[in-house]
Amino acid sequence: MAQTQTLAPAATGDNRYQKIAFVLMAAFFAIAPLFVYPIFLMKVMCFALFACAFNLLIGYVGLLSFGHAMFLGMAGYVSAHAAKVWGVTPEIAILLGTACSAALAWVAGYLAIKRQGIYFAMITLALAQMVFFFSLQAPFTGGEDGIQAVPRGKLFGLFDLSTAAGMYPVVLVIFLGGFLLIWRIINSPFGQILKAIRENEPRALSLGYDTDRYKHVAFVLSGTLAGVAGATKALVFQLASLTDVHWSMSGEVVLMTLLGGLGTLFGPVVGAAVIVTMQNYLAQLGAWVTVVQGLIFVICVLAFRRGIVGEIANIIKKPL
Repeated sequence: MAQTQTLAPAATGDNRYQKIAFVLMAAFFAIAPLFVYPIFLMKVMCFALFACAFNLLIGYVGLLSFGHAMFLGMAGYVSAHAAKVWGVTPEIAILLGTACSAALAWVAGYLAIKRQGIYFAMITLALAQMVFFFSLQAPFTGGEDGIQAVPRGKLFGLFDLSTAAGMYPVVLVIFLGGFLLIWRIINSPFGQILKAIRENEPRALSLGYDTDRYKHVAFVLSGTLAGVAGATKALVFQLASLTDVHWSMSGEVVLMTLLGGLGTLFGPVVGAAVIVTMQNYLAQLGAWVTVVQGLIFVICVLAFRRGIVGEIANIIKKPL
């Protein structure tokens, strides 16, 4: 049998700058509700976690998925249905939504992971479209109306989440917890193997690594974390709708990741904040918001080829 070689983890010195950036990010989101509308901040954190989950797949494994909206949206539907119809507590609703996305990611990954490049992307898109039409027709999703007036309930049956002030700390903990999990994954030996597969899959295969298995695990982890974001978002807005399973949502997460910085730890967070801010403050433009987003994206790609965080990291020559 082939002998596998252990890949060295990232240098601890490089992590110091990431730790400083994490403390600043956590401090910002902790005090930001004093100056910024909490619902807006919670939306940013949900989409930031979604983008970070997507970046785990494309940025560190090199797999482009055009169907990540199916994990975000399906987790939202299951979480909303469990909270409203079954009357479960919010933590159970989020866990059920996350479990649903994890199972869906395992099946989707099993079907798509053996394909490469555009074929992998098209399979994920096709599967996401199947989930979209299922969501449109399934009785429990509410069709075009979605699931509305979802109760937030009480966390562990004790802490009331009906107000923004009560919900915000929960979303903050979920976001920071998901972010730290991704950080741990990419700085672990497992994460180093994923990077090796991204850089040179035949070489990783020659070292004895089952690359398809590693890619499948990474796909499931990415889909699961996207599900956490979707389940949390459904409770924040008390709504689960077709918007979150539409193909355009899969396109938005690609835009967030590229804009912030592909393959960077903090890039998806910055990219999600920029996109959500544009959608919020340019809403009066109607359909023209998409055009404006496209123009800004083109400008950023031409001016910041590595993304916003990628360019900053390149200037200071430290990983972010």
